[in-house]
Amino acid sequence: MIVDRIENAKFYFSLGKKIQEGLNYLQNTDLKSKQNGKYEISGEDIFVNIQDYNTKNLSEGKFEAHRRYIDIQYIITGEEKLGYTNIQNCKSLTKYDKENDIEFLKGEGSFIHATEGMFLIFTPEDAHMPSISASASTYVKKAIVKVSIE
Repeated sequence: MIVDRIENAKFYFSLGKKIQEGLNYLQNTDLKSKQNGKYEISGEDIFVNIQDYNTKNLSEGKFEAHRRYIDIQYIITGEEKLGYTNIQNCKSLTKYDKENDIEFLKGEGSFIHATEGMFLIFTPEDAHMPSISASASTYVKKAIVKVSIE
């Protein structure tokens, strides 16, 4: 897992062309004006989901993991806590959904307090729990760049 501010994105370009393309998109797109939905960056290889929601209590959270995509989660507005742990520290709650590339898990982890302008990179080994309230429920708008590992 990687946590940083978007202005430092260039330090992670060496992770690969797809990661660089995803981070460049986040840096050079007016994300605040984007409506919720899926936007292709490079077909199904790299795309972004824009979503907004109110954060939830920790008791409502679940870890999730992906097998085909790396997540670059970027906070456009608001703040939230995101849990993370290695998937080996978790037990499956649901069968892996290949079509949606997601599995829900139960486990223990640590939390990062993410604020506007921060991004987090989660690889397939990183179980993560997004959308958790930092203190009270707040509005968050987020971009999630999905980067194919294939």
